[in-house]
Amino acid sequence: MTPLSQNPQPGVHIATIAHEGLIWDAFLDFEDHMHPAAGYRARFRFEPPSGNEGPPVTATAAIIIENSYEEAVAKARSFDDRQLQALLRSTLPEPS
Repeated sequence: MTPLSQNPQPGVHIATIAHEGLIWDAFLDFEDHMHPAAGYRARFRFEPPSGNEGPPVTATAAIIIENSYEEAVAKARSFDDRQLQALLRSTLPEPS
């Protein structure tokens, strides 16, 4: 996935996880354009520790699709650390 800007919009904080010696915050970001038939669509955004020249902010595609905001947040919070770490790894660039 393409890195995001360093000033992303606020989202719902889902978890704090460790990956390769860094602490990452995982957020749920909802799509701005809602369509009644599509439900609530959201993606995970991962932010590394601030104030360093480390990895960029990254995000998944929209992988949470639920009928209500509450169901979408509950679904995202049901992911355990191992699953969130795997999603984070999938968004990071390949090591050189």
